[in-house]
Amino acid sequence: MNKLGLHANVWVKDWSRDECTHAVARTAELGFDIIEISAPDPRAMDLAFTRRQVEAAGIEAVMSLGLDSSSDISSNDPDRVRAGEKRLDEVVSGARDVGAKYVGGILYSAFQKYAEPPTEAGIMGAADAIRRAAEKAAASGITLGMEVVNRYESNMLNTAAQAVEFCRLVDVPNVKVHLDSYHMNIEEANVEAAIVDTGGHLGYIHIGESNRGYLGAGSVDFQRIFAGLARIGYEGPITFESFSSVVVSQPLCGILGIWRNLWEDGEDLARHARAFILAQLQAAREGLADGPRSRLIGHA
Repeated sequence: MNKLGLHANVWVKDWSRDECTHAVARTAELGFDIIEISAPDPRAMDLAFTRRQVEAAGIEAVMSLGLDSSSDISSNDPDRVRAGEKRLDEVVSGARDVGAKYVGGILYSAFQKYAEPPTEAGIMGAADAIRRAAEKAAASGITLGMEVVNRYESNMLNTAAQAVEFCRLVDVPNVKVHLDSYHMNIEEANVEAAIVDTGGHLGYIHIGESNRGYLGAGSVDFQRIFAGLARIGYEGPITFESFSSVVVSQPLCGILGIWRNLWEDGEDLARHARAFILAQLQAAREGLADGPRSRLIGHA
């Protein structure tokens, strides 16, 4: 059974004690199993307080971030690579202290639009840096997820196939592919095939709509997304992610291009998302099981 997660930006834009208390409590009350916390700077978070809140609520936490241009481990600038490795070290330590077992996001390059493709040296350097970060993460039972994002947010991992290739380069068991239906809708020719081809490399998936709003109100082919998950027997986390200018602010609004209020009521949005995901999961499983039941001969 998949654990269902909710991104904290549905509730809050930062992570003060009050915001932590509110986001964790509301996530648990709505029946989600996981809260995903954006952690661009874990040093600014009260990690011990966060852990107490999460444990008291009976849910789990995961962390996510995107490196910036000054900490780009795919850069040919050794100072930027060192800064990126330092940030990865900090977020792995923060995840350990919160009790999180997963850190995902744009960990392999900067979270930005690039003007040029990645270099081979940059790709290999990023793989080396991720391998070193994964060694520390493994000591705390933490998996690192390489989130596949669209061409406007990174120049390196824009398709599931590229992420699988990168994970093979890193070649450690606690580095996995992190897919996202929003980004797949932009970059993949066939979302179901992309998931099937990712197979056992898949460790985490974001479910988000093409307009970042209510699931089903955009152009993402969720039937094919969930069919792919069912075909590979995916049992990992499924986390709903959505953004609106009602909650998030700069610099995230600028990076993501969130220029309007895509929704007003985070609670209604989250309730709808949980029900939508559960229905899609059930339909996909029923569709997978329908094959043997539909045979004319050989079915008792």
